[in-house]
Amino acid sequence: MEIVRELREIPNLSLALGFFDGVHLGHQAVISCAVEFARAVNCKSAVITFKEHPYCYFKKESPKYILTIEDKYKKLEELGVDYVIELDFGKICHLTPIQYLEEILIKYFSPKAISTGFNHYFGVNKTGNVLFLSDCQDKYNFVYFATPPQSVFGDIVSSTAIRSFIKSGIMDMANSMLGYKFTVEGTVIHGRHVAASVLGYPTANIIYPLDVIEIPHGVYEVEVELEYGTIYRGLANYGTSPTLTDDGITILETHLLNFNGDLYNKPIKVSFNRMIRPEYKFNSVDELKLQIGLDVQSLY
Repeated sequence: MEIVRELREIPNLSLALGFFDGVHLGHQAVISCAVEFARAVNCKSAVITFKEHPYCYFKKESPKYILTIEDKYKKLEELGVDYVIELDFGKICHLTPIQYLEEILIKYFSPKAISTGFNHYFGVNKTGNVLFLSDCQDKYNFVYFATPPQSVFGDIVSSTAIRSFIKSGIMDMANSMLGYKFTVEGTVIHGRHVAASVLGYPTANIIYPLDVIEIPHGVYEVEVELEYGTIYRGLANYGTSPTLTDDGITILETHLLNFNGDLYNKPIKVSFNRMIRPEYKFNSVDELKLQIGLDVQSLY
């Protein structure tokens, strides 16, 4: 997959339009539609997106993402996308729908097909929509696909809903809508050195990514992928460990089941299955040790 950051002519593409934060089930339907059409007519597929969320332009601040930009592009590549066209939102947000269609999409990509979600908007003041694209098919000689909403247990899949579930620690619903497990990654650092010596449960500690949606402080059932693809079940605590320290530093600490080794300075990926309980300040270290034992037992 090629990432294109400067506009150039790449004709006869099957395009999927959207920011696609999370690349959730709804996004996957849009992208797969574009990819499958491209394969059917023997052309290339492309995602037209932005490096930063339009929120950054309008609000002058960066939102928290479901996926890092690197992980988003990995997901797009896994779906079979040939090109990612990364536009500068600030340079095109003033365009009317017809200007965007003619001066960007038609001029540079002469699309054979355009795919979007059922509620896609674009152009100045969001004046472009699915009806506009549908009406333009014959004039500009492309086929338009508006994918219907995807739902999980009766709830429509959306990035907004997924963010809400993640922020609330409802990981099963977030994962169901994503179509994969919500994951963060980082390099293992030295922590407080009390998990093993005081509690008897050694942990691999990482700094939670600053640009990713924050989960509630608490204890989680997780899966941990090491750098060579080996996966271990684990118990993670995200928070400040208030029973053991009052430094207020927030960290993700993960105890890997049935693992014995040195992970310092190595990358790990932590995928969240479910939230077991909130983080508490216990009356004593012994109470905390007892609760951790019960938490570990709940994994079996």
